[in-house]
Amino acid sequence: MKHIGFIGLGIMGKPMAANLLSAGVSLFVYDVNPQTVQTLVCGGAKPASPQEMGSLCDIVFLSLPNGAISQQVLFQEDGLASSAKPGCLIIDTSSVTPVQSQECAQRLKEKQLRFMDCPVSGGEPGAKAGTLAFMAGGCEEDFQEVMPYFDIMGSSAILVGDTGSGSVTKLANQIIVNTTIAAVSEALVLATKAGADPEKVYQAIRSGLAGSAVLDAKAPMMYNRNFQPGGKISINRKDIRNVIDTAHELNVPVPLSSQLFEIFQVLNVAGHMDDDHSGIVQYFEQLAKVTVRARSLSESDTAQKTAESATAKAGGKEAL
Repeated sequence: MKHIGFIGLGIMGKPMAANLLSAGVSLFVYDVNPQTVQTLVCGGAKPASPQEMGSLCDIVFLSLPNGAISQQVLFQEDGLASSAKPGCLIIDTSSVTPVQSQECAQRLKEKQLRFMDCPVSGGEPGAKAGTLAFMAGGCEEDFQEVMPYFDIMGSSAILVGDTGSGSVTKLANQIIVNTTIAAVSEALVLATKAGADPEKVYQAIRSGLAGSAVLDAKAPMMYNRNFQPGGKISINRKDIRNVIDTAHELNVPVPLSSQLFEIFQVLNVAGHMDDDHSGIVQYFEQLAKVTVRARSLSESDTAQKTAESATAKAGGKEAL
């Protein structure tokens, strides 16, 4: 049996690792948060530092906030690459730039280590359900070796091309996802301002050409005022920054992504970085001075306030 390592047990990494455990994989785990590590250890995982994983594991997955942290975990003095045995396959599922992925691959190759960039899409719900989409960059032999683990954690895995191709695909994915969320936000703000129930608007359009997985996932979060993160605005802002940087290096104009980054900047100033990216709607709400809220939710709020008021009045009479 192969020994697998997993470094980074955040919103995405923790459920991904948990699915590997549930499938009976021999798993070593590490995170800067010891409580998260302990949760998985209670489920059967073994704790190990990145350096320890290098000598113990055949395959190591990374799920980290950005490329700089991935490189630190790999190449610092006591990092994974300092002790990894020749032939160890390192798979970075983090969202990073293609250049960062190619740099990691080259440096690891010099140590006789293998590397694939393999970001994912599907957010926390997909990570928990084991339905993530994997977008891989690397060689066919490595891809086939790790395919059984992709099958555990996801419902789709595609080898797009050489190293860096997975990261490019993730950038394209993030353009589509985030600009679609912005379009949904703008549309529901318009509908609400015009007096329509945004929940009914969503139900009316979801089966038409405007329907999409993004619409189904994010519109209900908007009108139910649920911005608990499956994909934080802070992470998506970082991804769109990577889109812009990569596009500029390739001399490709990205006007929609540039505008979206400025929207994220406004939300950053307003303190919304830890919201789910469905919280993009709050930018458009601020412009239009309106709140996207389901009519049923508004009626519930009104009923609750009426009940609270009645209770307060009754209490006042009893006091008299």
